[in-house]
Amino acid sequence: MSIDFSEIKTIPFEKRKSRVSIESFARIYEPPKEFSTFIDNLPDLFIGKDFKELIQAIVTAHEKGKTILFLMGAHVIKCGLSPLLIDLLKRKVVTALAINGGGSIHDFEIALFGKTSEDVQKGLKDGSFGMVEETGRWMNEAIQEGSQNEMGMGEALGKKIFEKGGRYGNYSLLATGITLKRPVTVHVAIGTDIIHQHPSANGEAIGKTSFKDFQILTERVAGLEDGVVVNVGSAVLLPEVFLKAFTIARNLGHPIRNFTAANLDMIQHYRPNQNIVKRPTSEGGRGISITGHHEIMIPLLTAAIKARLS
Repeated sequence: MSIDFSEIKTIPFEKRKSRVSIESFARIYEPPKEFSTFIDNLPDLFIGKDFKELIQAIVTAHEKGKTILFLMGAHVIKCGLSPLLIDLLKRKVVTALAINGGGSIHDFEIALFGKTSEDVQKGLKDGSFGMVEETGRWMNEAIQEGSQNEMGMGEALGKKIFEKGGRYGNYSLLATGITLKRPVTVHVAIGTDIIHQHPSANGEAIGKTSFKDFQILTERVAGLEDGVVVNVGSAVLLPEVFLKAFTIARNLGHPIRNFTAANLDMIQHYRPNQNIVKRPTSEGGRGISITGHHEIMIPLLTAAIKARLS
């Protein structure tokens, strides 16, 4: 017996209760120069020392025009931190951004509706979890159009946001990537995201556009010498994707010996520490692991970077 996806029932977005809205998002903070003094006065020990070294590595890479790559899980967007990362993209501090499929869904919904994130437990009771019609149809539509036009998934979704009006596009990483012509790539595994439940999902298009983004990401990883990569809140998918991109870069003759790799998360997991922090830097470079809640650590990190740059 085979399952007929065409029989799947969807619901309109307006009937789904969303738990996160832009009203609660972080606001951009312009730190005074004195904020650098606060950072300088942190202890030169343990994580205090590591945090200062990460800030300096990002500032130095920015001043030298080197790659600064952020890899992000969906929870970072759901925590309302997009405005701070958009600010760093506009300042050319972050030169490339990679997100997972869940991150792209939160970002897409925020751009079009100003809210996202549902009650998973409640939706599981009647099979309505992830079954929003507009999100699934429009994102899958974008992905199929992107596949036909040789686009990566990130570019295709960003363009669809503008096509649909993007009322809250200034909160969107995907839309910002289009505006700034800077890569915001999306990396998925089939079956991991709610839009794969939708009747309009096309596995061929999903695979093709995400693979295109893998190629784009690999190009950026190949230029990581003297740069910085920061993984924030992705415990499995992006660390695995990064390690493969890193391997291809080395295979093609890019040594990537001198760079800083950091993992920022609420809990330290095996794959980020192995695939981001330890293995890639074993031949040179600096690996840093910092534990803390995103909604505190990312505002602190971005403020510290901006204060040092000023």
